[in-house]
Amino acid sequence: MRAFLFPGQGSQAVGMGADLAAASPHARAVFEEVDDALGQKLARIMAEGPADDLTLTENAQPAIMANAIATLRVLEQEGGIRLAEKTDFVAGHSLGEYSALCAAQAFDLSTTARLLKLRGQAMQAAVPVGAGAMAALLGADFALAEAICADAAQGQVCQAANDNGGGQVVISGDKAAVERAMALSKERGVKRAIPLPVSAPFHCALMQPAADAMATALAAAEVRAPLVAVYANVTAAPASDPDTIRDLLVRQVTGTVRWRESVEAMWAAGVTDYVEFGAKVLGPMVKRIAPDANVMSVVTMNDIEALAAAL
Repeated sequence: MRAFLFPGQGSQAVGMGADLAAASPHARAVFEEVDDALGQKLARIMAEGPADDLTLTENAQPAIMANAIATLRVLEQEGGIRLAEKTDFVAGHSLGEYSALCAAQAFDLSTTARLLKLRGQAMQAAVPVGAGAMAALLGADFALAEAICADAAQGQVCQAANDNGGGQVVISGDKAAVERAMALSKERGVKRAIPLPVSAPFHCALMQPAADAMATALAAAEVRAPLVAVYANVTAAPASDPDTIRDLLVRQVTGTVRWRESVEAMWAAGVTDYVEFGAKVLGPMVKRIAPDANVMSVVTMNDIEALAAAL
């Protein structure tokens, strides 16, 4: 069995998608449709920068999605591949869940781009700059990270935001609480606690205003049953019902990205092959969680041709 995977924020880089657009009209069509949907030249920012503009959450989220979907679209159109025939599940990390749903045709491309633009804006606006923070705890399992967060909160918000597996858990919340958690981590035997250069504390209760904004937007958006089920971040379980998908995406804004559990659940369901589109971020994570998995990251035209041949 096989799963197609889609990366999250942090995988953006100036130049992303440029070679693909130069090589394939199908990739260019994706970038043009996203530009039209957003009313901006996002493809130019992706190709040329500046990096500060691309890193803005409201740009990074639709850009990462567009790059991943362009890669998939080239595979489908030039490789003659039908997603529903070649994969059993889709999954994405945080914003990548939207890319996964777009890949499985639950959302059309323009809708996905607009939702992610709004999601980025709403997440950025939810918390004043500097009031929140995130940190990566390396060498901590999820239970230890949760215990550290509980002890560090002291009436503030401090939550495990991303359970990435392989002993990496990202925490999020009020800046002072996250700093307390980092200090506690050293006492509790965590190998390293690294502050992350993020603009907002994602996937914690401070994001509730953004969750409310997404609930309104998703209620008005057309959501179709996906061609294959999506493993949802907040449940680490497959979902196919459109109303359920809406609810899960709203909960995802403030909830933990349960990536380790998602991969473990896919592996337990019989998924042995994992293909990441648009970056080389999730592949290494999967190998740390399921060392015997077959992993492939697809970024370039050569990668796409190799995948088409393998499928």
